[in-house]
Amino acid sequence: MRKQIAFIYPGQGSQTVGMGESFLEDDKSRQFFDSADQVLGMELSKLMLEGPQEELTLTYHAQPALLTVSSMITERLIRAGVRPDYTAGHSLGEYSALVASNVLEFPKAVEVVHKRGLFMNEAVPAGEGAMAAILGMAADTLEEVTDDATNSAGVVQLANLNCPGQIVISGTKAGVEKACELAKERGAKRAISLDVSGPFHSELMRAASHDLAKVLSDSFLLNAKVPVVTNFKAEPETNATQLQDMLIHQLYSPVLWEQSVRKMIELGVTTFVEVGPGKVLSGLVKKIDRSVKVIPVYDLESFEKAVEELTT
Repeated sequence: MRKQIAFIYPGQGSQTVGMGESFLEDDKSRQFFDSADQVLGMELSKLMLEGPQEELTLTYHAQPALLTVSSMITERLIRAGVRPDYTAGHSLGEYSALVASNVLEFPKAVEVVHKRGLFMNEAVPAGEGAMAAILGMAADTLEEVTDDATNSAGVVQLANLNCPGQIVISGTKAGVEKACELAKERGAKRAISLDVSGPFHSELMRAASHDLAKVLSDSFLLNAKVPVVTNFKAEPETNATQLQDMLIHQLYSPVLWEQSVRKMIELGVTTFVEVGPGKVLSGLVKKIDRSVKVIPVYDLESFEKAVEELTT
């Protein structure tokens, strides 16, 4: 029986200067960089290849850049005969999953995520929002902490349920600081402030979701050819209307990553291929279930190894 494979896609934080460069001798791969430049009317490819890193990390640059590299590598994998049975992406990575599942064409997806980044950047002025990773605390206990912090200091909520013992919280700066303080008092191992540009996946992003809804309604989403396991429900979905609705909810709702991975394993996935820069998701999947195979594909060397392993 053929292995059940899931392609999984990283989100913001995985971007690095030079990502994707080793694929660019291939003409079809280079077209992704050229297309992104043309759609956005800017030299995104130069920023991706030369930096500076601080400029690449700005959310409205990082989002289309990560999508471009992940989509480029996906095309190479499929051309080499490696195809997914499911796709999923962490936060922004969900858009790469939608491209892989033929829900959005790549040029339209680049335009959408660039605007998504602008909307997110505009939703909360710099310095007013924050995010932090809480280690060693169960979700239900941490939710009590964030509820108490919200009532006493400012809005804060669970944002990314990444893996056992690692949950990210998001909200107002005061709310996050209070929640970190309470979490440590109530037994969390660590509370680590994250260097991010906004309070992603919190209620503070709801204003941005209204703008995103308008952009998505003007885009042409198709039913998925490969089921997408969504951040919002951690269930496989193929219906275009439902997927569009979940992208809107995703902006201000928790990313159910641990639940998504467990769902894919339940559906028979034995191999997770992380498609894009870095190995963050590979590490999270291993913490969720050590029995599954995880293959990161981020450069030409790792691509060639993956193809050999998955097609022989």
